[in-house]
Amino acid sequence: MVKVKVYSTPACPYCRMVKDFLKERGVEFEDIDISNDEEAVKELFQKSGRFDVPQTEINGKMILGFNKEALESELEKLSSKYSNNEKQATAGNKRPNY
Repeated sequence: MVKVKVYSTPACPYCRMVKDFLKERGVEFEDIDISNDEEAVKELFQKSGRFDVPQTEINGKMILGFNKEALESELEKLSSKYSNNEKQATAGNKRPNY
């Protein structure tokens, strides 16, 4: 399941900056072009109360613009969340030492 979404338009330079930033870090994301998608515009407004782009949704948190510090912070939280979930999942698979 995709945990990162970028709401963007093709002509937006800051949208490209966000997407390039995520690609450079190997982050998979869903690119949602709101320029011709009325449902995507409604979804964006419901989530953030704004129509501005870019907006990046990371694990349910909305980040407006190309805010490198906020993006890095939320990606770190997302990464540690998945890391902890993996540790918990594999902890139950350990065999006892006899």
